[in-house]
Amino acid sequence: MLFTDTHTHLYSEEFRDDRGAMMHRALEAGVRRLFVPSIDASYTQKMWDLQEHYPDNVFLMMGLHPCYVKPETYERELAWVLQQLETQKYCAVGEIGIDLYWDKTTLALQQEAFQQQIRWAKAMKLPINIHCRDAFEEVFEVLESERSSELFGIFHCFTGDFDQAQRAIGLGMKLGIGGVVTFKNGKIDQFLNQIDIEHIVLETDAPYLAPVPYRGKRNESSYAVLVAQKLAEIYGVTLTEIAEITTKNAQNVFGI
Repeated sequence: MLFTDTHTHLYSEEFRDDRGAMMHRALEAGVRRLFVPSIDASYTQKMWDLQEHYPDNVFLMMGLHPCYVKPETYERELAWVLQQLETQKYCAVGEIGIDLYWDKTTLALQQEAFQQQIRWAKAMKLPINIHCRDAFEEVFEVLESERSSELFGIFHCFTGDFDQAQRAIGLGMKLGIGGVVTFKNGKIDQFLNQIDIEHIVLETDAPYLAPVPYRGKRNESSYAVLVAQKLAEIYGVTLTEIAEITTKNAQNVFGI
């Protein structure tokens, strides 16, 4: 079985002491395609290094994370994103979006950065990878303003309700499903079977949001299989079917 982790921070300092072993566990578990989002310019070299070590397995995105949209640096960071997209090969623009959990004062700047990066993605025919925390309406407002056939991608770590899921799908997004689907209070497991599985992709968001039974501990990409097992239970299909369908869905987004 081939599993695809569509969102994993493999460069995280939390893997500093055992990154090689963590990658070995993922590959042994069948998680052989791993998509790595960008945060800001300080992580770019680490991302390149990972891809150099695992050229058949690691695929890179480029973007400015909304939590790193700061008044004093965001213009420089966006210039770096554009330069990278124009000169290097990336599979998506991400992770981008709006986060109002940590800082509401930068909302206007986050919206500006989000919209600009969406426009670059559309112009370059690349998917986007959306970060949304406490900001569904704000994210949807920007997406609606950029609605077009060129707009597509993944709504990373989707934790919304059924109506929000339908709205995201209507805007060209797949739903990135990770460890939250295994939580007792995660809620999305209550309606996911009403969403056609062609709209679902696997992710871990490692090292964050580890699935049960590792909730509260460090997450890693091998745990994507645990998410897949929960999806197999929700949809009433085999693990093999989940692996095949979600990997195909990821291929359709990233073109890989």
